[in-house]
Amino acid sequence: MGIVWTSLWIAATATALAALIGVPAGVLVALARFRGRGAVLLGLNTLMALPTVVVGLFVYGLISRQGPLGEWGLLFTPAGIVLGECILALPIIANLTVTAVTALDPRLLATCRTLGGGPARVGLAVVLEGRHGVLAALVAGFGRVVAEVGVAMMLGGNIRWYTRTMTTAIALETSKGEFVLGLALGLALLGVAFAVNAALFTLRGRTP
Repeated sequence: MGIVWTSLWIAATATALAALIGVPAGVLVALARFRGRGAVLLGLNTLMALPTVVVGLFVYGLISRQGPLGEWGLLFTPAGIVLGECILALPIIANLTVTAVTALDPRLLATCRTLGGGPARVGLAVVLEGRHGVLAALVAGFGRVVAEVGVAMMLGGNIRWYTRTMTTAIALETSKGEFVLGLALGLALLGVAFAVNAALFTLRGRTP
């Protein structure tokens, strides 16, 4: 249960931090028209498939003792994993938010601007109108980070009672031949994914 709890709060924290950046960024990219917008969209689509070990290696270089953030002592801590997983979830949430906003009725923007709404109020109205798509983006980001192993292993070190997550524990127990515990943790991971998606499905069914 300690392993499951560690996985959940690390993934939830990383997703929340990524959402604070990714949702406004996605709304801005979707609504604004600027030079290089196509390159930004291409970059977001490319980063959605970013390998976890690449993110782990990049963040490891930042927070290791020789790195620019080494003095913060983030390596082999839950905060280090959160940082790496936040970077991993950020392009997913931003890109899916762009998709959700782009799919809205274009008359919504015209109506908001006609009523005198500023950029902040227009953005809020867009997020509220496209809330189902934004929630789906958050669920996708959470699912990406809760099931990844590369970042958690490289930045957390798989320390028992501290940074060991479900995925790193599955890898460890399987290598030790403890298939029963590994399978139990795998089922717990599937249960978490099912519960999160079931909650989203229920929420979408109850709201217009």
